[in-house]
This record gives sequence, C-alpha cells and structure tokens, in this order.
Amino acid sequence: MQGSANLNLMIKAARKAAKSLVKDFREVENLQVSTKGPGDFVTKADRESERIIREELMGGRPTYGWIGEETGETEGQDPTRRWIVDPLDGTTNYLHGMPHWAISIALEHKGEIVSAVVYDPAKDEMFWAEKGSGAWLNDSRRIRVSGRRVMSEAVFSTGVPFGARKTLPATLQDLARLMPACAGVRRWGAASLDLAYVAAGRYDGYWERELNIWDCAAGVLLVKEAGGMVGPVREGDDMLAKGAVIAANEPLFEPLTKILRG
Repeated sequence: MQGSANLNLMIKAARKAAKSLVKDFREVENLQVSTKGPGDFVTKADRESERIIREELMGGRPTYGWIGEETGETEGQDPTRRWIVDPLDGTTNYLHGMPHWAISIALEHKGEIVSAVVYDPAKDEMFWAEKGSGAWLNDSRRIRVSGRRVMSEAVFSTGVPFGARKTLPATLQDLARLMPACAGVRRWGAASLDLAYVAAGRYDGYWERELNIWDCAAGVLLVKEAGGMVGPVREGDDMLAKGAVIAANEPLFEPLTKILRG
C-alpha cells in the first residue's frame, strides 16, 4: 500500500480501534449501553474506539486539531490541519448484532479533506483515498464509481431520520419523488459506508439531509477520488457544515440533484 505518512497513521489507528470493536461485537449482548436520545446510543465500545484512535493520531501528530463524535472539538497548535473522526458509524447496527458498521477518519487541511479512511472491520474492507491519488480498497484495488447512466437502472442509498428528527418530512418527500424514477433505494444505517459504496460502484448515488461532519468527511473524498461528484442538497450550502450531501457518478448527479432539490 503506497500512501503518505499521515494516511499510514490513519490506517494503523483504524485497525487498532477495530480490534477492540470486533472483540466487543462478539459479545454485543453484554455491552454497557447508555441512551443519548431516541435510537441514538453510545456504547462503551464506541468511547473506547475513539480513545484508541485519538491516542494514535494525536500521538503521531500532536499539533493537529481534532473533532470526534464522542469527545467534541479541540483546536490544535497547527490551525491548518484537523482530524475528523467517527469511531463507530452505524452504532445501532452494531448494538443489534448487524455486521454493517465502520470507522471513519478524515484529515482536513486548510478547510479541505485531503486524506480519508473508512474501515469496515466485519468484512475487512479498508476504503482509502488521498487528494489527487485516486480511491482504493484494501492494498491494491483501485475503485471507481459506477458507469450507469439511466435513472431507471440506478440504485441509491440514503439515511431515513429516526426519532423526531426535523428532516423526516423532507426525506419522505425525497423518497416519494425518487423511488418511481429508479431501480431501488437502500437504507443500511452507516453514512460513511454508503459513500464508500458509491465510490466502489456498488451504489449509483447517495443523499442524506442530517449528518455530522464526522459522518461524511472521509466518504466525500472517497467519492471524489473515485471519479464521482458531490454537492449540497440545498444549492449554495456548505455540505460538510450543513451535513446535507448528495453524491453520485457524473451522469446521474444532475438528474438526482434535480429530483432532490424539487
């Protein structure tokens, strides 16, 4: 695997945290769980994963900034660089024993994502990318977005809001508009993997309206480096700051965006 020192550090951190997560996943019924909100759980495993990742990344690059799902944001001595980490994306899947969850790590430099890792330990799939170097799966397989050009043949993915989230009506409207025009929509519960699957050509596109930056930062770079397009759900928005993202291959990006923007 050829990558920068930063990328190698990210991969090492993801693999180390994954060992802890996999161990607890095998004993999922015994996990200590606290409730953060309707359908949104924080587990002991989640917190331990973030601790391991932070220790590895900040140990290797102590001057960088940090933002993580569990520990929040810390400004670094170097204001131009920041780690963006989701230590366990797909927590609800994890708690229910469903093997579809991931670790997501991105490196931001001067406001732009320049390195990305999305690791799915249950399937041992390491998706990674660096700006200008393409997107890759595991050691040597380059990945590309799909070549489909017709909406009626395309499969898309999204996240359906849980609990009383405010974007539920808009998402239901999205589904009502899109589903008659495509071959199917999937909701698998891990945004980072949805974006990685777009990058790998498994999905033809993806959108979601209510994400955090750690959910999508790494996946956005994967899609770009795999030849895809990304943009905000609402024209003119900062998609990472607003957490509302559309991603697709180039032929389908415009028709998908047109449907979602109404």
